[in-house]
Amino acid sequence: MLSLIDSANPWLVGAGLNAILLGLVWIAPKKLLTPAGLFHAWLLGVLIWATLGWQGYLVVVFYFLVGSGVTRIGMAQKEAEGIAEKRSGARGPENVWGSALTGALCALGIGMINFGFLASSPQSLVSSLQLLLLLGYVASFSTKLSDTCASEVGKAYGKSTFLITTLQPVPRGTEGAVSLEGTLAGVVASIAIALVGWGVGLINLLGIGWCVLAAFIATNLESVIGATLQSKYAWLTNEVVNILNTLIGAIAAMLLAWIWTSTFA
Repeated sequence: MLSLIDSANPWLVGAGLNAILLGLVWIAPKKLLTPAGLFHAWLLGVLIWATLGWQGYLVVVFYFLVGSGVTRIGMAQKEAEGIAEKRSGARGPENVWGSALTGALCALGIGMINFGFLASSPQSLVSSLQLLLLLGYVASFSTKLSDTCASEVGKAYGKSTFLITTLQPVPRGTEGAVSLEGTLAGVVASIAIALVGWGVGLINLLGIGWCVLAAFIATNLESVIGATLQSKYAWLTNEVVNILNTLIGAIAAMLLAWIWTSTFA
């Protein structure tokens, strides 16, 4: 079955498959996406399928399902405390691209390589760049799922919440706050999605470690941004911070892999 799909036009397959899956999401009792969010998720899904195939698509689906599920943990309590995600967790266009813009750019870069944009470059350089972009792709979603799980689990179950810059106790839901429960949930989430990326052949075993380490670095840096800068600049919305978060995660993973390879290869 997969061989038949692989031989078809990937853009058409992506368009049709996303229309079917997002149609099921639309009629589901719990609204996971707004109408506009559905359209932008469709665009994202088509791009990912066309450039990375079902392997890259599975990573996005895993992120979306787990992230949406975690967002709804303790929803009644979080809504009562005023710290729940808006629209009861239903994602709009800003959420789609805040979470996936970095991954989409990595996928687009891989697609350009596959379409021959660097055909005149040395093959070793092209192969290395492709591997780094694949790692960056998985790391971006590993970072975002880590951030989502750390935040939502911390808001729901965090017994002691501290501001990351001062370690002073603060209420749950405070920008820049961290908790032991949330941090552990974030690490587990980053491992889980990195394992998915490895399982479908996008990264190697060592790449799992780079994704987890990069996600930990990026998620904590995002907390620092939330604690120090977010309230000072109106343009620094949660979505912009999410883009920075995933960008830091992707770059960190690629740098770690590049340094390792340069040093020990």
